[in-house]
Amino acid sequence: MSGHGEAQPMKSRKSGPLQGVAEVPGDKSISHRSLIFGAMAVGETKISGLLEGQDVLDTAKAMRAFGATVTRHGQGIWTVNGVGVGGFREPEDVIDCGNSGTGVRLIMGTMATTPITATFTGDASLRKRPMGRVTDPLSLFGARAYGRQGGRLPMTVVGAANPVPVRYALPVASAQVKSAVLLAGLNAPGETVVIEREPTRDHSERMLVGFGAKLRVEKTAEGQVITLTGQPELRPQSVAVPRDPSSAAFPVCAALIVEGSDILVPGVSQNATRNGLYLTLVEMGADIAFQNPREEGGEPVADLRVRFSGDMKGIEVPPERAPSMIDEYPVLSVVAAYATGRTVMRGVKELRVKESDRIDAMARGLEACGVRVEEDEDTLIVHGMGPGGVPGGATCATHIDHRIAMSFLVCGLAAKAPVAVDDGSPIQTSFPVFEELMRGLGAEIERG
Repeated sequence: MSGHGEAQPMKSRKSGPLQGVAEVPGDKSISHRSLIFGAMAVGETKISGLLEGQDVLDTAKAMRAFGATVTRHGQGIWTVNGVGVGGFREPEDVIDCGNSGTGVRLIMGTMATTPITATFTGDASLRKRPMGRVTDPLSLFGARAYGRQGGRLPMTVVGAANPVPVRYALPVASAQVKSAVLLAGLNAPGETVVIEREPTRDHSERMLVGFGAKLRVEKTAEGQVITLTGQPELRPQSVAVPRDPSSAAFPVCAALIVEGSDILVPGVSQNATRNGLYLTLVEMGADIAFQNPREEGGEPVADLRVRFSGDMKGIEVPPERAPSMIDEYPVLSVVAAYATGRTVMRGVKELRVKESDRIDAMARGLEACGVRVEEDEDTLIVHGMGPGGVPGGATCATHIDHRIAMSFLVCGLAAKAPVAVDDGSPIQTSFPVFEELMRGLGAEIERG
């Protein structure tokens, strides 16, 4: 069960060449932030290209509950009339963030320095995920959080009546935690400082500056130091959401492993904090051309021309690359199964606290498909079987995780026997047009 509906078994089978244009949806990270930042601005923010997956729709609903006016005008076209920094009202009901760790953590940060109380919950997957990594730094501002044992949802957050600025060194490389602290700092006096030893996604920093916040980033011996001046008046913006590199990963990786494929994926974000998968695929020997580089909505983008690549080799993925591709390791492990030799992915323990334990989920599913896998707490190693070499023929457990579901459906497109997943319904959270888009390219994917 996904938390948003009945379980939906799905299956994929060996397909002919994938051909055509893959118009993937807007970036999920930027879609969440455009709604939240718009809610904190004074005036009307206009958004185009918003991802209308369930995760983002849940964030839109939450912003309405906190007092913003959020309106859909057409496919991907939305406006937000904000209430200003510190202007959130107390919601009348529980805030249900569905499957979204990004949504719940960023919203907690946004309200933590306003003297209101809000209770958060989510689906079965989100209720298992640790929130202490966010509520611990928020307590430094003066907020209080009361949740289930282990810092789990449902959780009530009491915002600080007299917030103070903080200086916080991130103990883990997490854009969600960094963003939550920066968002809390918006309504605190003085300067809030976040120190990250490893760079993570910088969408929040880019968008904060775009909305009018005073923010500076410095590289020091401690790491990257981000300093935010609190209590600005944020200006409404027009936000053009670029296409999501994490969603693009699925048609890209499918084209690389399905013989004869040749597709175009236009307008994909090439933000350096998000492009680790694409660097890795090229190092493995993938035939990907980055065409027409340009900037859209403050983000670098390019059109990706992707062709079947039958000579990919396993590599050692640098562990320091993990923050820039943490969501893409599941589908990378599928590509690795069709490469020649070992692909070693180290520094990936963060995968164990995502929507599911993604290391375990991918290891068990690949093994069921006949692929040899090794793992430890922080490492996943896949022994490639070469082009078309994966036996398949398994039903893989998705653990209410959209990326696990899509990864195994990609795997089945080149396997000798069909690959099934027990529940494809979580795909709606991030990539609602996945089936339609993949079938349009020629992928053999079916329900039931």
